[in-house]
Amino acid sequence: MDFLPLWPFSLNTLFFFGVLLYCGALGGYFAHRWPWLPSITGFMIVGFIAGPNGLQLISYEGLTQTRAVVDIALALILYRLGLSLDLKRIRQDRSIMLISLFESALTFALVYVAMGFVGLAGLPAAVVATVAISSSPAVLIHVAHEMGASGPVTSRAMTLVALNNVIAFVAFAGVLPALYVSTDAPMSAIAGAPLYRLIGSAALGMAFGLALHFAARRMKGAGQYHLALVIGAVMMTVGAAMFLKLSALFAPLVLGLVVRSLEREQLVADLEFGPSFELFFIVLFVYAGANLHLAEMVHYWPAALAFVGARCAAKWVGVTGTGYALGAGFKQASSTGLLLLPMAGLAIGLANTTVALFPASGVIVSSVVLAAVAILETLGPPVASRALRWSGDRLDDSRDPANDATPLYTMETSEWHPPRASAPAQPAASAAPASPAPPTPTPPAAP
Repeated sequence: MDFLPLWPFSLNTLFFFGVLLYCGALGGYFAHRWPWLPSITGFMIVGFIAGPNGLQLISYEGLTQTRAVVDIALALILYRLGLSLDLKRIRQDRSIMLISLFESALTFALVYVAMGFVGLAGLPAAVVATVAISSSPAVLIHVAHEMGASGPVTSRAMTLVALNNVIAFVAFAGVLPALYVSTDAPMSAIAGAPLYRLIGSAALGMAFGLALHFAARRMKGAGQYHLALVIGAVMMTVGAAMFLKLSALFAPLVLGLVVRSLEREQLVADLEFGPSFELFFIVLFVYAGANLHLAEMVHYWPAALAFVGARCAAKWVGVTGTGYALGAGFKQASSTGLLLLPMAGLAIGLANTTVALFPASGVIVSSVVLAAVAILETLGPPVASRALRWSGDRLDDSRDPANDATPLYTMETSEWHPPRASAPAQPAASAAPASPAPPTPTPPAAP
């Protein structure tokens, strides 16, 4: 009877990957029935119901088996986020760097103080505060694509989210030496480990970015292979980061930044991933919903609420106040600050790194961060949706994101402009009569 399967069944990664997609499709459908509900929220709700805290269709073992797929999804999202960091544009418009540095410093300070009020002080509070600087690119990219949003607020928010994640990773590397000192680690680990992770991850992203750019230039006339080049480069970057013990989140971000900085003509930096990219978002957010830790949320709810309150206040006040002082309209600056509130991928990665390196303090850091992520990822999508509607950016809600190949993010001008009064319309009679022009054919409507 060796031809029969063994009982209990040993389910594999492909099965759980299929479960995530299937549940995500159901969640997206239910969210589609209520236009006010972002599809991300639908994905997370269905993931929670199907996960270990619900119907247990997805077990903790299944979540572990699908972790590799989630890592690839996060890496692709961070790669696309890195593409929004145009260094030439940042040098021309230095105000965005001032805004990012101010609100990041304010976020660290307020969260650190808030942790002290709930009894969490010292190094664990400092690590939690560095994690709080990061923002979630996945929520912003997905909600903006779902709403067809494009304009200065969307562009600025994308750049600020990318800068948030870079600053958070550098700040986390700066706190690591103190954590090593607290565990009586040797001097080689105190000085070498943080530098290795920071410089090594950046160097790895730069190396694969150069390789991707060189290959894309050589294959300029074979654009049908560019998507495979990009996904292959991202996956190799993640795999290399894992076996080199580097950051599998920071390296793909640097990869995208290098590609954007090197390209002088359109090759792969503006590549359209198409509707297939939606699969990665579905897997990511169903996984996030299934992985919600109710026990930690209940146990650490005072610290999590203090974290969320301080972080949201710092992000919104920092971006709104600095942006308005630098000449932006209040509505634009305020809605940009709201788009920085979601937090997920990098925060979870930094919390997991703390647990792996420093189990004693890492358990506290991870519990507070995961509880805060659960709150922010639940509230983030509807807040981002409302902020984009309030921002004044161009929206196209008529599209069905599952059926079009519009790029998930299009780089446009990131300049903010203060609101101006509209010029009064001129009466039609005052216009000089124009000679009739020959009729031009009307272009076909876009699908």
